[in-house]
Amino acid sequence: MSDLTPHDSHGNAPERLGYSPVADVPHALRMADTDPKAARRAERQVAGMFMISMLLTIAFVVGYMTIDKTSIIYIPVFGDVGTSTFVLGLTLGAAIFLIGAGAIQWAKKLMPDVEVVQDRHDLASPASADQEALANYERGKSESGFARFKLIRRTLIGAVALFPIALLIPLRDLWTAPAGSPSPADLLSVTLWHDGLRIVTDPSLMPIKPEDLPIGGLVSAIPEDLEEVQELEGNMNARAKAAIILVRLNPSDIRAQQGDGWDYQGIVAFSKICTHVGCPTALYEQRTHHLLCPCHQSTFDLADAGNVVFGPA
Repeated sequence: MSDLTPHDSHGNAPERLGYSPVADVPHALRMADTDPKAARRAERQVAGMFMISMLLTIAFVVGYMTIDKTSIIYIPVFGDVGTSTFVLGLTLGAAIFLIGAGAIQWAKKLMPDVEVVQDRHDLASPASADQEALANYERGKSESGFARFKLIRRTLIGAVALFPIALLIPLRDLWTAPAGSPSPADLLSVTLWHDGLRIVTDPSLMPIKPEDLPIGGLVSAIPEDLEEVQELEGNMNARAKAAIILVRLNPSDIRAQQGDGWDYQGIVAFSKICTHVGCPTALYEQRTHHLLCPCHQSTFDLADAGNVVFGPA
């Protein structure tokens, strides 16, 4: 039994209420407490987890820098997935898991293993409580073995120091692009749409005629060749840029457009992707001509060239 609080200075509330003192809790020694070889083995296990975590963090950075973003790999059960996505998720997840697993193994095998019984005390704390808590903290820090187990300490510091690199490296794509590659703005400005391309409904792929859309009606639409492009590219990037909504307004209600004659008999088209963080929008209020994004409630006025009237977009 630990002597962390041998005599609680707050006053013994259970005794005053008539309860009997709590009996000592029996303590069972662990193998690492009695066998130095077991203790060293546990130390190597913990250090090994931290070292593997460091290697996985390095593997994440290497994978991020070298794996082709368009590469596809087949994973049983999951099917075809992006090689980069799979490798980065596996290495980053395993790296942080091993830091946590190593800390748990350290606590279970090497840190002090004691049973503590502490009587319930009055809520009001005397002035000496702060000093007592600080003393307990210092003793716990000493008994944890952080200073004694040098191998664990060094590998833990290394693993924790390296791990944030995996979180920072992807941020470089926010302001840099590989030499010769198009900028994000250029990539987003090019879609599958071109003159003469048929508009079909999403997801039924039925061709849309002007007479199919009544005044106040809204339909989600895509280019007719989108499915073929998705199968060829192995991703849905083209859909994210080409998905649109078609709305038919009363021509007299249209107050502004992005260009002259951009409607056809009151039918206007807008990107379905919210300009805030890219959520799909399709919640349309016919009376006000407002389009609502369900994620963060950004609201667009479709009768006024889709200008934002509310929200973070």
